Amino acid sequence: MLSVKPWRSEAVIQFIAAQFVCFSLGLVAAAGLQWAGVPAFKSPDSFGVVLCSTLGFQGATWVLIYFFLRQHQVTWRETFGLRKSRWWRALLMALVTALVILPVAWRLEQASELVLEKFGWTPASQTAVTMLAHAKSWWTRVYLGLFAVAIAPVAEEFIFRGVLYPFVKQLGLPRVALFGVSAIFALIHLDVTILVPLFVLALVLTWLYERTDSLLAPIAAHSLFNAANLVVLLFGVQLHQPLQRLYHLLHLT
Repeated sequence: MLSVKPWRSEAVIQFIAAQFVCFSLGLVAAAGLQWAGVPAFKSPDSFGVVLCSTLGFQGATWVLIYFFLRQHQVTWRETFGLRKSRWWRALLMALVTALVILPVAWRLEQASELVLEKFGWTPASQTAVTMLAHAKSWWTRVYLGLFAVAIAPVAEEFIFRGVLYPFVKQLGLPRVALFGVSAIFALIHLDVTILVPLFVLALVLTWLYERTDSLLAPIAAHSLFNAANLVVLLFGVQLHQPLQRLYHLLHLT
């Protein structure tokens, strides 16, 4: 069962506001460099634009985590549940969860595409996904792969499972915490095709956090989820659906 978290309202508001500012500055910087004609910022799917947007959100979160924990005088070990006697259990549950949720998410993504196509909606890959699929330089693939497997899972799980979920739950709104925060998690990826799969993934990751009381578990499951889709994307591993249908599941923003 999830333990009570000491998050103060003003600190949570400051944390979210700081993220919004950092993300906005990243977008403004990218737009300015694109307007100036810098080669790496020529188009919205250029590496420089993706770099600014990812570091402005998930990258900045790593720095903001430090200040957030410092405000509450809580250590990283306590927050992420890195107890010597439990970390192996958290990782084991994360592995099992990832193996279960992957085929479910793929099926849901496939069903979502079919429904959208019936309504005349043509699914389109996210910018970072398209860029990764067509990247010619190895360092571009290394960065985007590192981002998907390491940087994004830690940042996003801290925000949604580590802070927002327990904060809203402790306000006396457990259902809003579960379904509302999960919905926001899915919506921020700005892709209607993967909205349902990511919503279900968020629910499962929240359940995992509740069961283990360790943020390490949802982070590991999230990382494995991204890694599996990354392998499929890069190496063309065929599972139970065409490769094109899997491009959307590598949810980068």
